[in-house]
Amino acid sequence: MRLEDLGYHTELENYRKDQNLDSFGVGRVISEHKERYIVKTTEKEYDGEIIGNLRFSASKRSDFPAVGDWVAISEYDEDKVLIHAVFPRQTIIERQSVGKQGEKQIIASNIDYAFIVQAVDRDFSINRIERYLTICNTSKVKPIVILNKIDLVSEAELTKMISSLHERVHSAPILAISNESHKGIEELKQIIEKAKTYCLLGSSGVGKSTLLNHLLGKDLMRTAAISESSNRGRHITSHREMHILENGGIIIDNPGMREVGIADSASGLEITFETIVALSKRCKFKDCTHTTETGCVLVAALESGEIDSLSYENYLRMEREKEHFESTVAERRKKDKDFGKMIKNYKKGKKNKKN
Repeated sequence: MRLEDLGYHTELENYRKDQNLDSFGVGRVISEHKERYIVKTTEKEYDGEIIGNLRFSASKRSDFPAVGDWVAISEYDEDKVLIHAVFPRQTIIERQSVGKQGEKQIIASNIDYAFIVQAVDRDFSINRIERYLTICNTSKVKPIVILNKIDLVSEAELTKMISSLHERVHSAPILAISNESHKGIEELKQIIEKAKTYCLLGSSGVGKSTLLNHLLGKDLMRTAAISESSNRGRHITSHREMHILENGGIIIDNPGMREVGIADSASGLEITFETIVALSKRCKFKDCTHTTETGCVLVAALESGEIDSLSYENYLRMEREKEHFESTVAERRKKDKDFGKMIKNYKKGKKNKKN
């Protein structure tokens, strides 16, 4: 195996040389669980530990390695390495951290394509798909929507779902599959390219682990049935992990996400809701809220059916989340700046007293 088979490329090698890291080895983080890392090289897999300098210089969670990262390493034991540096990330799929205002959580890095998996038998939600699309579009990751468990609905129901999805989603291909009957699985395998990295996104219970088992050709990931009482999936995948497929494709599995918070996703919203954003820029009112104003181009488009009302409501909801996230970040930065000034003034006053 070569590093290129794991997705390594010329830009990463140039960075390695420019930063004088060429005395270190190179590996890719394939698993991370509570700051425990598995790093894969061309020879083997190692337990990875970050050096103290990297730990203490980190100002936020995203400064630590994430699954998909390329890292500079040195071996200090037969199966252990030290992580000295994280290479620049080409792409980052991230969401707003659950329960942490103004912070982001990296889902995976250096991703080429994202499989957005949605089950058609339970809480099928185009709103949720649009959220995942926005996260992917923000990250410049190419999204592919996968409708799973199609064996549990009729052909007429599936046709209706795909039709309604096409009306609102224009920027991503849509594949329909069944883990049970294997319909569509071979077609999915055919689009996976060697040395390209794919990421599985979706809620618990949509069939991501079973799908990964089919792609791997073996039962590597544990699966579980849907809870009958809540009709929700159980968290079987407990941490992010990267796998190499037989055809050379690279795929990252993720724990199910019931909350997909939007962070600073302006560019992603523009791509996901391209028609809505384009129309809003043509509105004659500069301070228009695009909700009730007479003469508003978006209000007119809603009334005429040119844009879908449910999609528009989802857009407004995510736009408000983005603005709230950005205001929270700005507030936190101001507090940090004020605290820094206070410490500086305290030290200055203490020095003057000594003099």
